[in-house]
Amino acid sequence: MPVLRERTLALLAPREGEVFVDATCGLGGHAAMIAGRLGKRGVVVLNDLDPSHLPIAQERVRRACPERQVPQIETIHGSFALLGDRLIKRGIRCDMLLADLGFSSDQVDDPSRGLSFREDGPLDMRLDPTSGVPASVLVNELPEQELADLIYRFGEERASRRIARRIAEARQISPIETTGQLSILVRGVLGGTRGRIDPATRTFQALRIAVNDELGALERLLGAIESQGAMDPGDARRWLAPGARVAIIAFHSLEDRPVKRAFRRMREQGVCELLARRAVQADEREIAQNRRARSARLRAIRLSTPGEGGCEAVGERPDTPSL
Repeated sequence: MPVLRERTLALLAPREGEVFVDATCGLGGHAAMIAGRLGKRGVVVLNDLDPSHLPIAQERVRRACPERQVPQIETIHGSFALLGDRLIKRGIRCDMLLADLGFSSDQVDDPSRGLSFREDGPLDMRLDPTSGVPASVLVNELPEQELADLIYRFGEERASRRIARRIAEARQISPIETTGQLSILVRGVLGGTRGRIDPATRTFQALRIAVNDELGALERLLGAIESQGAMDPGDARRWLAPGARVAIIAFHSLEDRPVKRAFRRMREQGVCELLARRAVQADEREIAQNRRARSARLRAIRLSTPGEGGCEAVGERPDTPSL
């Protein structure tokens, strides 16, 4: 179930005939919601790092639209860090861009992907199973100090040195190849549960971020969005139209902080306006229906159009939740 559905729809405000790009389409939940507003003259671009998602999302978008009102659908496989160049090559300039930085339930629920410790599976964690190296390579080959730094930086795990030391000791006896092996090692260092989260959560998060270069890709996407805002409207390198709305949904502070900083810089430069004064969060009703929404943070901007002056955060709108 896509998070913050109604708030995303209100902030992006899709109109008939527009071009919508879902940079992380997953199973197509957000795209299907927006596609029905675009009509047959509209365009939906589905991009995802996991190639298995694209046909599922494409079919979901088709089914969500009234008969004879299905927009043109384009699919792109790859990191959103490269999305701008790929849109330019296809001659696409978008009016709306959405990036939901979470991962899909099908990926978490599949033990073979190695993203969860609920069931034992290979220690993989690649969101794109066709490229890159699995987490087992990092766990078994990184020097202990580098492994500790990785767990601290991407997992914000204070016990990173103790965890890395335990992993280094264990891998001398035999390689650590499964999620079960790794989670048992981490729990052995940290002991019982830490409130509502499993002790292995931060270590798994750190490895997943590193394996998929999630923060590096996000920084490149944000840099591309910033450069688009500063470009001349007629520049052939533009893939975001003047006045384009951009929304990003983050799920932890390591993602949300760079988004907040980038959008603030763009506002200060006068190349965008904030569509929400603060990060939008789910209400209690949505959290009760979808626990994943509990940590979601939505930020959104609108790029300036020619002739606009400095940009302030927009005021509250009738169709936008109070922030």
